[in-house]
Amino acid sequence: MKATAWFRKSLVILVSVLTFGLVTPSDLAWLAEADTLKDTKKGLVEEEGLAYLASQNSTERKEEFNREEFLSGILDKAEESAYMKFGEKINPKIGDEFKQVILPKMEEALTEMASQYPDGKLQQLTITEQPSAGRAEKIFHIYDSISGKDIIRFHVRQENPPLEGYWFDFHYHTYHDSFAAHHDLGKIYWDKNTPPEWTSKQKLS
Repeated sequence: MKATAWFRKSLVILVSVLTFGLVTPSDLAWLAEADTLKDTKKGLVEEEGLAYLASQNSTERKEEFNREEFLSGILDKAEESAYMKFGEKINPKIGDEFKQVILPKMEEALTEMASQYPDGKLQQLTITEQPSAGRAEKIFHIYDSISGKDIIRFHVRQENPPLEGYWFDFHYHTYHDSFAAHHDLGKIYWDKNTPPEWTSKQKLS
């Protein structure tokens, strides 16, 4: 410590002599203080930059897309749409069979569809909110939320083969052939009598 102080004093005297007194010890102190402030500011800027990068990386990690969670969410909404379409009159009779036989095949079709898309495109897809009522076939559609175009359509059709009674034919269509072909998911038997309209509710007694 003493050697350093002695060196500084010697340096100040030498500079004063060489510059004929134009540079005084107070000038040197001012220059040293300015350098210290510059280093401090540089350090603060670097710290702020590192904090910003850490924050950005944390945000990116939080927003990372999870395919399994996405598919699980779509399947939950698909099941909900189906029960909504069946309504209070049809659901009690076919709901369990639908869950055991048709729903797993819907999941397979949705998983296959998802495998055709990278994460960025897949997360643009969404499901329609309401099934169609009456005698219309639509259960739900998956569509591109950016373009508005359908990707895959899940339908159920009421059929009445001669002497067989009524069946519910579950199937889907894809955009690959402009929704022309029927891809079968399975059939569920209803009854000899005409089934109620979709989304029908039980009448209050």
